[in-house]
Amino acid sequence: MTAERMKRADQVMAATYQRFPVVFEKGSGCKLQDTEGRTYTDFVAGIAVCNLGHAHPRISEAVARQADLLLHVSNLYYTLPQIDLAAWLVENSFADRVFFGNSGAEANEAAIKLARKYFKDRGETDRFRIVAMERSFHGRTLATLSATGQEKIRKGFDPVLDGFDFVPFNDIEALQSSIGPATCAVLLEPVQGEGGVRVPDENYLPAVRKICDETGTLLIFDEIQTGMGRTGQLFAYQHFGIEPDIMTLAKALANGLPIGAMLATETVAAAFGPGAHASTFGGTPIVTAAALEVCKVLVEEQVVKNGKAAGAYLREKLLELKGRHAIIEDVRGLGLLLGMKLKIDGASLVKQCMQKGFLINCIQDRILRFIPPLIISQEEIDQLIECLDGALSDAATSEHSN
Repeated sequence: MTAERMKRADQVMAATYQRFPVVFEKGSGCKLQDTEGRTYTDFVAGIAVCNLGHAHPRISEAVARQADLLLHVSNLYYTLPQIDLAAWLVENSFADRVFFGNSGAEANEAAIKLARKYFKDRGETDRFRIVAMERSFHGRTLATLSATGQEKIRKGFDPVLDGFDFVPFNDIEALQSSIGPATCAVLLEPVQGEGGVRVPDENYLPAVRKICDETGTLLIFDEIQTGMGRTGQLFAYQHFGIEPDIMTLAKALANGLPIGAMLATETVAAAFGPGAHASTFGGTPIVTAAALEVCKVLVEEQVVKNGKAAGAYLREKLLELKGRHAIIEDVRGLGLLLGMKLKIDGASLVKQCMQKGFLINCIQDRILRFIPPLIISQEEIDQLIECLDGALSDAATSEHSN
């Protein structure tokens, strides 16, 4: 039955994903179960989405409760969960205003539009260019892939939109030389996720903030992957003692329901008046009810604190593996956004771990990424490490024999 369903899926669904041969049916906590009854420990979490794990009872209850009340009305009207969620985000971040969309790409689209319009409203009509980072990822809409510093993402969609300049991440001199009279904003991820789990030097982001202040340039942080506790702080910018002018969120904000949010200071957000931007489904009641409960759980159940401790523990265990396996080149990351760079292709290790009941992720061909729910336990981490230990030994043997 499962094989037939996968075959049918391949006949009727767009072939935009290279899916693994498994059909998931249900989940609980850090565990997923497929249609054949096999259980997996999830170190992917929907790609840093399910920070509270699967089927968290408080989120399920919040969704069911709201579904009985109201699913949708136009954003021409106020709704309670949307108001309360926006207020929570403002109270717990640098921001004064929030715009809701349905995804990270939509949030970044809104940020790009806001940055441009901010200067248009000030009469600086020539300031429209945005400096972004090489190896960055900001989405797959036409504007956000144009802002993405990876050729493989942009390939086939030429001509991409003009207005984006790229510099190496973590290179302050390159950034400084790239900002000119036409620059309106700098756009970056505080920690690059899809680009290889790359953490900047501790003085880099403060230096970026300083340059933006000196040149009157807006600073946009894409915290779609790093936000909502992933790095051991609620937001990654909090590690570095600085604040952006605009920040984007999505992924973990509603623990699996589609939502995006763009946050901004009062001064910058003023450029978005009625009619300047909109979204039919942005901030719909059922999704904002789920996201509001996520925010409450993060605080009340000390999930961010647990994630920080779990991240430190997992990092320590990955470094121990590095000490035993020469094919590991580097271990890096922040909180529970961790990467292990290999000297070999990582696809075979992902497959082997999956066969043994562990879901991990490989990016940039040779980097294993570990982004489990923030509620992951030390026992579950130990079980993964045991699996990886064997898989790495097998990979080294295979590499040596070749």
